[in-house]
Amino acid sequence: MTSTLPEEVASAVGPMPAGVSFPLPPVFTSVEEERAYRKRELAAGFRIFGKFGFSEGVAGHITVRDPGNPEHFWVNPFGMSFSQIKASDLILVDHEGNVIEGNRPVNRAAFVIHSQVHKARPDALAAAHAHSLHGKAFSSLGIPLDPITQDACAFFEDHGLFSDFTGVVNDLEEGRRIGKALGDHKAVILQNHGLLTVGQSVAEAVWWFVTMERSCQAQLLAMAAGTPKLIDRDTALLTRGQVGTPLAGWFQAQPLWDQITASDPDLVR
Repeated sequence: MTSTLPEEVASAVGPMPAGVSFPLPPVFTSVEEERAYRKRELAAGFRIFGKFGFSEGVAGHITVRDPGNPEHFWVNPFGMSFSQIKASDLILVDHEGNVIEGNRPVNRAAFVIHSQVHKARPDALAAAHAHSLHGKAFSSLGIPLDPITQDACAFFEDHGLFSDFTGVVNDLEEGRRIGKALGDHKAVILQNHGLLTVGQSVAEAVWWFVTMERSCQAQLLAMAAGTPKLIDRDTALLTRGQVGTPLAGWFQAQPLWDQITASDPDLVR
């Protein structure tokens, strides 16, 4: 906790008298401490996905780099319910799909997509993908999100579109093309497939997925009702600078983290 606010959030809060502090991402004193934190965040992220109903059979995955070896990442066990995943259930894999730690296999689609996303984006500590209902529906349109709401502005000119669906992703080359479509953005729409988001933390990647799914739902509803009015480019970019930064993503996820750790305390085991 700190009372010294980064410039990007200073305008978002009122005056802060002595004794009032603003939460910021934690700083760690050891690799072991950071690894335990990332695994707890990852387990919480899966529980949040479960609460939002983002599961679809065995599809979907969230990954986070291991702080001790950035070429290894933690991921959910293949075929395990999001709503039951604990920190101790997570498996560690390398970029070749070999299980380094854990006693369950990795979903090949998770390995193919996430290994190439992480390879293309060394700055992205975490990536999230699921077959959520509105993300799937919106992806079938083959269009980007429009700046029709404040929340959607977080993705204005900051998400890609991958329009080459060829079935379940089992080919590394397709994973590379997804990474290329993502580019330096926070998200990519996978046409006829769903959404994928990245972040500098699990919390950020999970929040972008949650709010992107809702933005897809909002645009589908608006398009069904009529012709949505777009926010002008300058205002959309200004708003993105307010609600679309890594810190904003991390901070907006914190209420979800508080809720899920209170309702599902076993996730940290």
